[in-house]
Amino acid sequence: MSDGEPTPEPAGPAASAAGPAGDAAPDATDAPGDNAEGGADFEGPRRRARRERAERRALTEKAREIETARLEAKRKVHQASTEQVRGPSRGVVRGLKVMVWGVLVTLLVIGVGVVLYLTPLLSVRDIVVIGTGEVTREQVLETAAVPIGTPLLQVDTDAVAARVAGIRQVASARVQREYPSALRITVAERIPVATRDFPDGPRVYDRDGVDFVLAAPPVHLPYLDVDNPGPNDPSTMAALQVLTALRPEIAGQVGRVAAASVASVTLTLTDGRVVIWGTTDRTPEKAGKLAALLTQPGQTYDVSSPDLPTVK
Repeated sequence: MSDGEPTPEPAGPAASAAGPAGDAAPDATDAPGDNAEGGADFEGPRRRARRERAERRALTEKAREIETARLEAKRKVHQASTEQVRGPSRGVVRGLKVMVWGVLVTLLVIGVGVVLYLTPLLSVRDIVVIGTGEVTREQVLETAAVPIGTPLLQVDTDAVAARVAGIRQVASARVQREYPSALRITVAERIPVATRDFPDGPRVYDRDGVDFVLAAPPVHLPYLDVDNPGPNDPSTMAALQVLTALRPEIAGQVGRVAAASVASVTLTLTDGRVVIWGTTDRTPEKAGKLAALLTQPGQTYDVSSPDLPTVK
């Protein structure tokens, strides 16, 4: 053999058994020998057993999932059918019952109201008048203008009271229904506190400055001496405010009350004594001082300054 040629590798069974350089021998248990398609695709008994167990576990898990899904679907169908059979819940039924009863009660009330309003079932058969003195019952009934037989619910009590209060001698009026068939009218007549002469005869005034005529005026009413007597005259209201603030035993001694202005109110007693009142400021305090002051002898009693009352 000449130099430079490669040395031939040994041939024979030994070289074939060793295999390529660096390769390990196959597992004797998994591959006792090469198959026709090569050692790389060969499946031994152990590998096959593991694969089959894995496949069985996968099939079992899949079957379990399918069974679980089937049972869940069956449960939902059963629940839906049960709800349809049972119908609405108790709360819904109770709410519907309350609503129905509410509608029925409302309709009943409306029906009864319509019957009572439109029919003479509860009509005016008697009118009771309370509180009259100078004003007669007939005058109140005529002014009220409520025909007998009118359904009570059709009587406008506020309007009737306003008509009755329009009578000059009446200070206020109240009208009430008394079921089943009566109407009550309560009047409060004006109380006279002063009087004044007019060409057509004397008139009396109440504490609000409203004048009215009485058939028999009280004998010892103070005379109201102002220029323009009336409820809108400040001098009139100042004089009447002083009169109504006096104690009854003092008011009974007043013969005249004069007010040239709201700042100059004077009282003349029936025995001729004069009380200088001044303004209406601190009127209750002045009334208290005057009661004590009149026990002293004198002709003129000045309480215009209640802190320093004087007697002359």
